[in-house]
Amino acid sequence: MEQNNDGSLAQVRPCCVGAVRKGGVGKSTITTELALGLRHAGKKVGILDVDLCGPSIPRMLNVNQTDVHQCDSGWVPVYTDAQKSLALMSIGFLLEDPDEAVVWRGPKKTAMIGQFVSDVAWGELDVLLVDTPPGTSDEHLAVLENLKKHRVDGAILVTTPQAVSTGDVRREITFCKKTGVRILGVIENMSGFVCPHCSECSNIFSKGGGEDLAKLTGSTFLGSVPLDPALSSSIEEGKDFMQSFPDSATFSSISSICQTLLNSLQTA
Repeated sequence: MEQNNDGSLAQVRPCCVGAVRKGGVGKSTITTELALGLRHAGKKVGILDVDLCGPSIPRMLNVNQTDVHQCDSGWVPVYTDAQKSLALMSIGFLLEDPDEAVVWRGPKKTAMIGQFVSDVAWGELDVLLVDTPPGTSDEHLAVLENLKKHRVDGAILVTTPQAVSTGDVRREITFCKKTGVRILGVIENMSGFVCPHCSECSNIFSKGGGEDLAKLTGSTFLGSVPLDPALSSSIEEGKDFMQSFPDSATFSSISSICQTLLNSLQTA
């Protein structure tokens, strides 16, 4: 990765991954855990949170009370660790009140995303994860437009096992094809429930929807992540699940997804 003196995204060519999906499938959770998994794999990771109306990742990473500062090359992202291996930029850092509603029309959203892309001094990154809101509208188009001069490796599609979710994700696939975005793969979230007592995983929803969707569309199935109370509590408390539960099946699942993703990025 090449880097100019100021380290801004305008001069750095990171690997950019967009996580697009329908609402309510745990996309921000998956983005957060992918970032933590990639960091534990030794990568320097950035998260660009463009879910302007629902910025939840700062809380998930326990940095929601942090202020954003500026340097000569723009905004300095918020780092979650002393080694500065995981950086985050979110509109959540710019709101005076965390409960404040962001009531913006498309042009203002587009302008803010443009600033996030061009005016954040990310430094040297191995992977930049772009966390998008539901749908295929202004925010998604603004991200792609502003990242034209950088190499976007592709999109990760997040779904749940149910047919209603996989049906919506098919529209996301159509969006990717129309805009020329490579699909890096499909992740099935909430794939079964892990019992907190015996660790057995039970399928409380239908099974295999994500894998079937990947086959149907000719995409890579990256893996599945179950409903795990330990993961849920880690997200709620802003703790690093990957560090706290290295012996869990969910840890193995997320680690496997990260490795498959890294292999895919190497061939992008």
